[in-house]
Amino acid sequence: MLSNQPDGGKRSSLHGHWSSRMAFILAVTGSAVGLGNIWKFPYIAGQNGGGAFVLVYLVCVIVIGMPVMMSEILIGRRGRRNPVATMKLLGEEEGSSSKWGWVGGMGVIAGIFILSYYSVIAGWTLAYVVKSATGTFAGASPEAVGAAFDSFVGDWRLIALCHTIFMGLTVFVVARGVERGLEQAVRFMVPALLLLMLVLLGYSISTGYFGQGVAFMFTPDFERLTWGSVLAALGQAFFTLSIGMGAVMAYGAYLPEETSITGASAAVVTADTGIAILAGLAIFPLVFANGLTPADGPGLVFNTLPLAFGQMAGGVFFSTIFFVLLSFAAWTSAIGLMEPAVAWIVERFNKTRAQACVGVGLLIWILGFGSVLSFNVLADTTFLAGTIFDNVDYLTSNIMLPLGGLLITIFAGWVMCRNSTSDELGNSGGLFRSWRMLARFVAPIGILLVLINAVL
Repeated sequence: MLSNQPDGGKRSSLHGHWSSRMAFILAVTGSAVGLGNIWKFPYIAGQNGGGAFVLVYLVCVIVIGMPVMMSEILIGRRGRRNPVATMKLLGEEEGSSSKWGWVGGMGVIAGIFILSYYSVIAGWTLAYVVKSATGTFAGASPEAVGAAFDSFVGDWRLIALCHTIFMGLTVFVVARGVERGLEQAVRFMVPALLLLMLVLLGYSISTGYFGQGVAFMFTPDFERLTWGSVLAALGQAFFTLSIGMGAVMAYGAYLPEETSITGASAAVVTADTGIAILAGLAIFPLVFANGLTPADGPGLVFNTLPLAFGQMAGGVFFSTIFFVLLSFAAWTSAIGLMEPAVAWIVERFNKTRAQACVGVGLLIWILGFGSVLSFNVLADTTFLAGTIFDNVDYLTSNIMLPLGGLLITIFAGWVMCRNSTSDELGNSGGLFRSWRMLARFVAPIGILLVLINAVL
């Protein structure tokens, strides 16, 4: 059960605690596993040479993503408040400045921006569940599938409706609180997501093209690896682990004292990365089996795969399973993206959780219309990185999340004293020294180099 009592005399979260270590791992895994793993990872890998990109991505996850996640969790648990209040409070306690609260604020804003377009794409998955279940893609030609996709994204009213439904579902769960909402949702959806993924993987193995998919995923083609690929790998590591946006820090605030941050972080990173790899192994054999290309961009999931499913025996069933899986993954991530802003409003303005959820949900819903219109009415209105959708995606994934992760890691590694961090992580010799070295030197330098490349 949740408890509002302090652990061992330490500061306690105003929102309660996760009931167990497993509940926390499922929650953070649910937040981390989303469209970034199943929708974005396969097509980015396809565009960047497969195995070479996967290798760089794994290095980014272990050397940079893991230390940043540990830093974010330990800060969250130390402060036991929303990201803004936590960074401000700890900045003062560590003898630095309350202005560190702005870092937490940037994470909250990044989460709002990401969810504004994430909800739009997630709404597509809901529509495609219906399309799949009703046999829209059964035996359809490439032209018919393409026309269905173009017709769908060209109808801004339909996209807006799906965006509205998805945001309504997200608000409903978050409004129910930590135990009755967040925890109950992830206890069901994360295991269900994994089960559905394994079913789809089993089907991919039976296609006869599984070996080709494995070769594509794990055979490095370094000639296609560019600085842009490295930037994409780092941005993907941040995007898929949900770090740098306040979600992990907010969840860390509800983590019981007796739970090992190192062990929990390793479990989350392993589960998240494993599901991303499973997604690629499930998707690419289907693509190759139908003579399609794995580098089809965002259309890989919403255009190429429906065509592949439509040509298979049992395609209606497996296509429906795939998009239900994608919807679950998107939903659990959206919950994590929304939580930091809701926690901030509840604490800062003394509002009820329901009031905060409605307010935040309405703001995100309105902002989402920029992305809704990017695929139709405003498709030809481009600037900087492209459409409104393209710009928000680039700003958050390649600038705000790495910058947030950089500042969070600097705060944990340099601003917080050794006693504070070892108190949270446990001064267990080599593990603590490894984290400290990575958080103080390796992760910041790696993030900074890629950030400079992104800006220039």
